[in-house]
Amino acid sequence: MPKSKRNKVVTLSKTKKKGRDHKESIVSAIREAAESYSSAYVFTFENMRNLKFKEFRDQLKTTSRFFLGSNKVMQISLGRTPADEIKEGIHKVSKILRGNTGLLFTNLPKEEVERLFEEYEEHDFARTGTIATEKVELKEGPLDQFTHEMEPFLRKQGMPVRLNKGVVELVADFVVCEEGVSLSPESARILRLLGVEMATFRLRLLCRWTAGDFEVYRDGLNVSDIESS
Repeated sequence: MPKSKRNKVVTLSKTKKKGRDHKESIVSAIREAAESYSSAYVFTFENMRNLKFKEFRDQLKTTSRFFLGSNKVMQISLGRTPADEIKEGIHKVSKILRGNTGLLFTNLPKEEVERLFEEYEEHDFARTGTIATEKVELKEGPLDQFTHEMEPFLRKQGMPVRLNKGVVELVADFVVCEEGVSLSPESARILRLLGVEMATFRLRLLCRWTAGDFEVYRDGLNVSDIESS
């Protein structure tokens, strides 16, 4: 008889940022999900927006369960080697849990999961440090989109402005941001005022596991160790 891969004791002594009870509850929840759902996916995210992610997660709450948090705790929950994995082959999933990643357990068909993730895209205002996707330049002259009360604030953001008969006026051309350059706090604030959304919240699948099958989605992942294990 093959040995059971359920209900294994794990040590969490090396993960101390949150309480031990909290981590053990996450381990239990992930292991329960591995038993309850037919497939597991690792996904990565770009420009995470918590509210938008919650909305996406809520759309699938009747068929799926998401986990975000410590990669190490998620790895321990699944098992990191064939010897301690909780399901046959699921330790390969642990090897993909690096960087900005999360876990999805679901009963949805593979094609439906792939479609949902491929189509999902939400635009939002970019934050400080985001790489600008285009050059934004304001030309000298009146800025009718701003009220006169905003003139002091705009000056604090480095914009060469003045009031001319109660109208905010740009006294010289002003480059808000350059394409390919990270946004300063001032640039991010100005873009928000202008209504320019440069950040796109995306979710991308990295791998899929189900009983007897493991598939890597993204080219460029270093998975040679995974495939050989």
